[in-house]
Amino acid sequence: MNLMKSLRKYSFILWLVFLSGIGQGQSLRKRINEAFGDKEFTRFSVYYNSIITGNVTAGEATIEVKSPKQKVFDREVWQIVGEGKSKGAFNLFYKVRDRFESFVDKEALIPYVFVRRTKEGSYEKDDDVVFYHEDGFAVSRKEKTPFPPYVQDFVSALFFMRTLSLQEFDADSNYFINFLLDDSVYVSKVKYEGTEIIKTDLGIFRCLKIAPMMATGEVFSDAYPVMVWVTDDKNHLPILAEAKVIIGSVKMELIEFKNLRNPIEAKID
Repeated sequence: MNLMKSLRKYSFILWLVFLSGIGQGQSLRKRINEAFGDKEFTRFSVYYNSIITGNVTAGEATIEVKSPKQKVFDREVWQIVGEGKSKGAFNLFYKVRDRFESFVDKEALIPYVFVRRTKEGSYEKDDDVVFYHEDGFAVSRKEKTPFPPYVQDFVSALFFMRTLSLQEFDADSNYFINFLLDDSVYVSKVKYEGTEIIKTDLGIFRCLKIAPMMATGEVFSDAYPVMVWVTDDKNHLPILAEAKVIIGSVKMELIEFKNLRNPIEAKID
């Protein structure tokens, strides 16, 4: 399915991308990306652990990077698609069917369109967001929101972070990133916490340990509840993520990958 057909099924707001703003982005930055490329595919298994349930398989998530022929705002883009679904007994009391898409400028690594389709238990949230970077605002189904330069959505933020080098973190091993979610702009601090050896079913990997700051509230009680381990090589491929929630913890482990941009030099065994 090509990009135009893909966007057509979402909402009229996405057509604004093609009806206005043509030529936007001519003065944008050029961000070096050696971490990911076309047709990269990853699959993760999601586990939930608590005193009551023990460690159980809760679901599965996939992320795919595509390179559509059509341009957005007359710019070449990555189409990054993430999908998550619950499995087994979890479907009985907390069924999850999530899909997120981000159309990301290949040179500037900023989003132009963000598509969200969320179904988690009784909660449902659909949204389509168009980013007008030269004008400094985003338009969703409900709001027009101003934002600072080079703001991200949360999907594009994950891939942007993969392009970072440790030299870009400050003296306290922090990096700050702006992202837009639910018509609000947030500043997240990402902490680098050293290297660790991580063992999974795919093998043993030398990893960088990263802790992104999260919003506290109904899900997280700690500002840094999530730990992410990415390969200590050019790919910065996520191998493992673990999050402490109000009751128990959630773990996300890489179980399959295809079409990486670089060899996994961080794989020890």
